[in-house]
Amino acid sequence: MARKHATADTVSREELVEFLRPRHRATLVTRRRDGGLQMSPVTCGVDAEGRLVVSTYPARAKAGNARRDPRVSVLVHSDEWDGPYVQVDGSAEVLDMPDAVEPLVEYFRAISGEHPDWEEYREAMRVQDKSLIRVTVERWGPVATGGFPPEQA
Repeated sequence: MARKHATADTVSREELVEFLRPRHRATLVTRRRDGGLQMSPVTCGVDAEGRLVVSTYPARAKAGNARRDPRVSVLVHSDEWDGPYVQVDGSAEVLDMPDAVEPLVEYFRAISGEHPDWEEYREAMRVQDKSLIRVTVERWGPVATGGFPPEQA
């Protein structure tokens, strides 16, 4: 059986966004009040401006942490456990109701496509008092895969 070797490919911003668009599984890292890290498994999308977007509730730790300290990191995974992944670092903003309604529509479209009844969806988001975390990408690591070190070919 052939060994799988690790890769680390440097990509442009445009290539990064194309890598991120079809991937919706991620780990969001925010900073707690005491400086410690808090991690949340999330579903993410990419909006029209190339920002990562995550739906949440205003009282969740990730939302409170991002409001207090907008520096965040996101590890975006592939659907396959051993598939390619990338770490993105950026600045987060949290949008609450009513400002979050239309960005939540865009979030849904980025992940699931068209909803059969957008007014019903908008009302559900209002009733649930949903928020949206938007991450402006400032830097990113290489798109990487796990495996044996290349020198062990």
